[in-house]
Amino acid sequence: MTDRLKVDLSGAPQTMLATLYAKALDADLPRPILGDQLAKEIAQRIDYDWSRTTMTPKRSPAATTRTAHFDNWTRQFLAVHPQAVVLHLGCGLDGRYFRLRPGPGVQWYDVDYPEVATLRQQLYPSAENYRVISASVTDPAWLADIPNGRPGLASGEGLTMYLTQADGLALLRRIVGQFSSGELQFDAFNSFGIKTQWSNAVVRRSGATLYWAVDKPDDILSAVPGTRLLAW
Repeated sequence: MTDRLKVDLSGAPQTMLATLYAKALDADLPRPILGDQLAKEIAQRIDYDWSRTTMTPKRSPAATTRTAHFDNWTRQFLAVHPQAVVLHLGCGLDGRYFRLRPGPGVQWYDVDYPEVATLRQQLYPSAENYRVISASVTDPAWLADIPNGRPGLASGEGLTMYLTQADGLALLRRIVGQFSSGELQFDAFNSFGIKTQWSNAVVRRSGATLYWAVDKPDDILSAVPGTRLLAW
């Protein structure tokens, strides 16, 4: 029997455990949204009191529905750009690469804090054209190693709200400057969501703090040159 891994995280990285557990619970539902059996296997390998996440089978669609949207958006992009570079920013323990299994022309990078990257490397298999980058997404240095001669997709699920506005906008500007074409795909909290973050059980129990509110498309378009709105 494989030894289970003890996990000791706090703040924003801890929220990834709730979303992982939601996917594990979803895998056992009669009509799963993701059907991510690998997430279930990985959750079983982690020694953690999952009740701390407050996630239940009934609550799991709140996380898995969002993930399904990002999966579909990524599929759509890769269907048009089969030679793309994908940056999964703040990937946590999500296995989008393994759910989508992109074609051989795609170079995929999962980016997250060093402690998260180490955990991923212990739990997930390796794959060709797939790499885990051990860095904060706001560190400018890691982007220098990313190839830029092809379309780029930067995906940030459940990420922007944990960044400051200054760090978040700087990150988006660097990514836009890195690629000649591509897409930015992310979700966001508005100002009301940031002000009432105490009501979010996952955030509250992790001890994380939400910072960046995005209220309208122009909050991004006016601050990140070279962008245009595809969908809101």
